[in-house]
Amino acid sequence: MSVAAPALQRRRRSTRAPRAVMVFLAPALVLFLVFLVVPICYTLYLSVRQNKVDKGGFGIRTESFAGLANYTSVITDSTYVHSVVRMLGYGFLVVPVMLGLALLFALLLDTPAARFGRFSRIAIFLPYAVPGVIASLLWGFIYLPGVSPIRAAVSSIGLPAPDFLSPGSVLFSVANIAIWGGVGFNMIIIFTSLRGLPGELMDSAKMDGCSEVQTALRVKIPLVLPAVIMTGIFSIISTLQVFNEPQTLTPLTDSIPSTWVPLMTIYRDAFVNNDVFRAAAASLILAVVTLVASVLVLGFLQKRAFGEDR
Repeated sequence: MSVAAPALQRRRRSTRAPRAVMVFLAPALVLFLVFLVVPICYTLYLSVRQNKVDKGGFGIRTESFAGLANYTSVITDSTYVHSVVRMLGYGFLVVPVMLGLALLFALLLDTPAARFGRFSRIAIFLPYAVPGVIASLLWGFIYLPGVSPIRAAVSSIGLPAPDFLSPGSVLFSVANIAIWGGVGFNMIIIFTSLRGLPGELMDSAKMDGCSEVQTALRVKIPLVLPAVIMTGIFSIISTLQVFNEPQTLTPLTDSIPSTWVPLMTIYRDAFVNNDVFRAAAASLILAVVTLVASVLVLGFLQKRAFGEDR
């Protein structure tokens, strides 16, 4: 065998390796192109188009180039701006409460004194397995004045019955559904992170005289901060995409208009007003806001939580 033979074999293996990688990546790349890149490009195309009515005779609608007119219409629309403000208020209410409860339950279940741990984890996680529409219907009947068991119980003891669907309380009622359904998922992530902590650290904390509360505050929470931040980013994204809960409750109350949050406004424009061009522009704006918010939050916190400079 000549000296060049091993080099030739290595060269052949190096050329075969990228081909094998591309073969395995091909299905994922095709799905990525078909179900993500192509829809985004088509939405971008729709967002710069508009319907133009021919005034010359029969009023025939023709599609034409609109430039940034749809984006300008969305940004300057007070209805859309109010839906964004309402969504932000919803997020400031849901995200801290949901993550706080998830962290609290995870810490409680991780203590040695916890009993019925498996049952408790399943019970807390179970609401997450209920689809959002079904959960909204279930809570809708609890909120509805005519059939609400809470209102009936409060009225039976002579107290004024609360109106969960009034304009002043409907935001809290919708937020309650999201919190009820999301705490379990976040709790499981944080609890799994807690179970992965080295036992030597807990033993050292006990030897130093730390109580369970001190151990949780000074040892456990700082170490599971990356998991808390990850669940926080997921929660922020889901907050920006809230739709099922208010849309399902819309027939039960007049306090939730069809433009209550941005996605409901987009749904109205696309499927009620038949203005897919404006809806496409609003969708892209919301997608960009979601992406920017996620990147900014992760970039701000990753140095402290993940130990990374960039």
